[in-house]
Amino acid sequence: MSSSLLDLFDEPEAGDDRVAPTNSDPPAPAAPAPEPRRVLSVGELAGQIRARLEREFGDVWVEGEVSNCRPWKTGHIYFTLKDATAQVKGVVFRSAARRLRFTLEDGLHVVARGRVSAYTPKSEYQLVCEHLEPAGLGALQLAFDQLRQQLDAEGLFDPARRRPLPALPRKIGVVTSLDGAAVRDIINVLRRRYPNAHMVIRPTRVQGEGAAAQIAQALAAISAVDGVDVVIVGRGGGSIEDLWAFNAERVARAIAACPVPTISAVGHETDVTIADFVADVRAPTPSAAAELVVARKDEFAGRIDQLARRVTTAIEAVLHRANSRLRALEAQAGYAGFHTRVALLARRVTELGHDLRYQIDDGLAGRHRALRALRDSLHGFDLRRRLGALRTRLVEADGALRAAVVAARHEAGQRFGNASARLDTLNPLAVLGRGYAVCWNADRTAVVQRAGEVGPGQQVRVTLAEGELQCTVTEVDTGTERG
Repeated sequence: MSSSLLDLFDEPEAGDDRVAPTNSDPPAPAAPAPEPRRVLSVGELAGQIRARLEREFGDVWVEGEVSNCRPWKTGHIYFTLKDATAQVKGVVFRSAARRLRFTLEDGLHVVARGRVSAYTPKSEYQLVCEHLEPAGLGALQLAFDQLRQQLDAEGLFDPARRRPLPALPRKIGVVTSLDGAAVRDIINVLRRRYPNAHMVIRPTRVQGEGAAAQIAQALAAISAVDGVDVVIVGRGGGSIEDLWAFNAERVARAIAACPVPTISAVGHETDVTIADFVADVRAPTPSAAAELVVARKDEFAGRIDQLARRVTTAIEAVLHRANSRLRALEAQAGYAGFHTRVALLARRVTELGHDLRYQIDDGLAGRHRALRALRDSLHGFDLRRRLGALRTRLVEADGALRAAVVAARHEAGQRFGNASARLDTLNPLAVLGRGYAVCWNADRTAVVQRAGEVGPGQQVRVTLAEGELQCTVTEVDTGTERG
């Protein structure tokens, strides 16, 4: 095969001595005509790649985690869909983005349906998404339905166990996160419509791992607060994963065990959780929950205003009937001259009032005369003289007391001096001052009275009149030889 190919491309040159093939040799096969070379532009190559990608991957389902999510002002959403081994760029155009029922954000695990295309200016392939849904939504919905059926069978959703909200709550408990907008909305509504409300806020996590346990603990803690009349538990809106803590069985049982009426205010009006079924009242939003609490106060105040208007109307009706009856009585013949008799009685009352005032004035004048007589008799006593005698006696008593104190002090001083002299006589330090010393053993627990009590090498302490010596015994003389 190789020799025939060489023959095809090896033409004889002039003067070549090689012999041309004869007719008896088999003819050589004809060489195929080479295809003409086609040169593509970069744009044409990118277009062909795009067409092939769209044809081969026109409708695919892809599952992965969203990252680098960037919504644009045009309404398009650009993101990256990734897993543990690879990643692909994705885009949701404005028309498809309007149909999304949730907010696309980083970290969300989704299932996307779309087509693979290429962005020719940069030759980058991307997934053009027509539909997105959170991954595992079916499993969450199944868990939600199963728990709802279980709790419903236990009677936790029974309308008969729901308690009415208090008319005038003195203390309102709130279980939510301090970082969310829900607590601000509740505070704003209560501050605007119920300024004298006393709120007790128990902060807790409302989403993520461990949030359900914290919510249940917060409900138990705020139920133990003295004086709480109603509890609002909830959070702002979010995805089904964000609200899932309020679908936990532990939270549902904590709400059912709450000793006071509870209001569930989770998410937006379209969000429904297990907590909504167990709570005594469901509010579509946290702001609506605060308005429900205030609404009870408004209803109570409105009822009072209505009763006040009814009382006023009833009093006016009674007065109107009394006036009508009075006018009818005045029109009768027996009541002729009634006003004249009333005027005469008023005159009699005035005269009696004058007589009473005269008697009172006369009695007061007599009391004044008696007071003046007492004052004159009091002036007969010379208080200055009496005070002078008392002052003299006081000075004499003071002098005697001072003399007694001086004598007592002098006697005590003498007794103290005698005792001090006796004490100085008995003081052992006075003896040391005359040149004597006291010898102690090494730990200063006993006085050494005889030389035989210590031996050479032992330590002794010698107390002098001033200071102390620590000595080492080098020789002991018991005095027996001199004896």
